Amino acid sequence: MSTSAPALPAPPQDPRTPQELAATVRAFAARRALWEPLVRFTTPDRWYHRLDAGAEHEVWLLTWLPGQGTEIHDHGGASGAFGVVRGTLTERSFAPPEVETTRGPGVRTLTTDGLRSFGPRHVHEVTNRGDEPAVSIHAYAPALTTMSYYTEIADGRLRLERTDPVEK
Repeated sequence: MSTSAPALPAPPQDPRTPQELAATVRAFAARRALWEPLVRFTTPDRWYHRLDAGAEHEVWLLTWLPGQGTEIHDHGGASGAFGVVRGTLTERSFAPPEVETTRGPGVRTLTTDGLRSFGPRHVHEVTNRGDEPAVSIHAYAPALTTMSYYTEIADGRLRLERTDPVEK
């Protein structure tokens, strides 16, 4: 009788929906031997490495030291998903700037194995507010080409600051 490791889930070939991107993140997270040797922590900014790119998607590995985070941003019309594979990350989600709202940002904490998927109009900020380093895997479709960055103004709305191309 032979024992073998269970088969790892294969990522979808060409993920497009938030649900397919979530499955892609889960599949890459299960392949620890692929991403774990690549993990690096840098200062002053978080570190990132593209793990995979297809015709219509890409997958990134990001690391976060305590206190590191993103600006408030969108994904240039791409849908996405991200999962925490080590540590804890906090996400603040905002209504898109064209949506009139009086509600403040939604806040969620994602611990190891926590997953978040979203559509093409999602605006958020992600931060490591914990005491330990964090590692996450992100998938986007289509591949990122631009990201817009925002400032939260006094009435809770967002003001566009700039749109930057995404470096590969």
